[in-house]
Amino acid sequence: MTEPTMIKTGTTEKSYPTLPGTVGPEVVDIRRFYADTGMFTYDPGFTSTAACQSAITYIDGDAGILLHRGYPIDQLAEKSSFMEVSYLLLHGELPGEKELADFTWTISRHTMVHEQLSTFYRGFRRDAHPMAILCGVVGALSSFYHDSTDITDPKQRMIASHRLIAKMPTLVAMAHKYSVGQPFLYPQNDLSYTGNFLRMTFGVPAEKYVVNPIIEAAMDKIFILHADHEQNASTSTVRLAGSSGANPFACMAAGIACLWGPAHGGANEAALNMLREIGDVKRIPEYIARAKDKDDPFRLMGFGHRVYKNFDPRARVMKATADEVLRELNITDPVLDVAKELEHIALNDPYFIEKKLYPNVDFYSGVILNAIGFPTEMFTALFALARTVGWVAQWNEMISDPEQKIGRPRQLYVGEAHRDYVPVGDR
Repeated sequence: MTEPTMIKTGTTEKSYPTLPGTVGPEVVDIRRFYADTGMFTYDPGFTSTAACQSAITYIDGDAGILLHRGYPIDQLAEKSSFMEVSYLLLHGELPGEKELADFTWTISRHTMVHEQLSTFYRGFRRDAHPMAILCGVVGALSSFYHDSTDITDPKQRMIASHRLIAKMPTLVAMAHKYSVGQPFLYPQNDLSYTGNFLRMTFGVPAEKYVVNPIIEAAMDKIFILHADHEQNASTSTVRLAGSSGANPFACMAAGIACLWGPAHGGANEAALNMLREIGDVKRIPEYIARAKDKDDPFRLMGFGHRVYKNFDPRARVMKATADEVLRELNITDPVLDVAKELEHIALNDPYFIEKKLYPNVDFYSGVILNAIGFPTEMFTALFALARTVGWVAQWNEMISDPEQKIGRPRQLYVGEAHRDYVPVGDR
């Protein structure tokens, strides 16, 4: 604890403890503020409020830093695997060889889902959005796995965590297969986590599916880069739902619902739609001019970032990955041509450099996923797949935190004051 902070309200001045983190800004402990002053603090969006203690992920947006358990995201994406990062987020340390092998084995043995879930899918329209399906089926998992819903039992919590990480690729792949009218494929345990997902998504029973190692590596990097991102909207939603004692499957369904919002998980989908709207390299100057026009509401999607004010540390890795994927697939697509030219302009145009409108992770991931063959509506579902491990890690941390209470934000009431009821005939 560092020097206390003095807060003056009217004629009263009170001292509040200042708590240091490992890195990053200190926080003022205002838990007694209402009791001391009879007032609330006002912080729409909680942009200046630390709602919890966490040892999982640290972001410094000004410096372009993203750490998972202290490890820089670019090192993890370039040198690690999604299974290794999942273990790290859950347990706090990188696994040894045996620990990683045991963890991978455990996850691979939980990838199948209850057979009745296939009939659950058939209750949706064929054109249902994958996120609508995921909200339903992930929440429904609690009705199939009663042996892992007791949140007071650490063993059950870990079983539920393993199940969620393992089954999300299966559920997401099933959502895609259902939308295109193809049969569901069962998981194949001898494939990697990511390779298995690619096969369940793009394979068919009529022929053997061969996993392309470059595509597999690219998808694994996308999963790593989206695994966790501190106390964002969906993670905060998972924590808030979990603070009530809700089972883990319900908490993850709540996170999926929040991620579905276009301001959160739909950014790469929006970026690709923008590229399709531009349509042709010749039209790029027109859209650049619109982006620079203060009176034009048009915005370039996939450029800059709300958190990262300098650069997105994930974007560098994604750019290199995008180059590898496009080179491997050798695709001729006007959308990809627009993306390459727009990227070149953004990295060299003084306006973009000055405004720090660099291509972010959503720009590159949208390009990659489009090149691989994922429909645009699947993008957010893939985000949910990757983010599940972060949600699970954050949920476990919250449940284990002795200071955690049920979430109960307060408000600044601006409605009517006391009014007496008037009978309907006298109004």
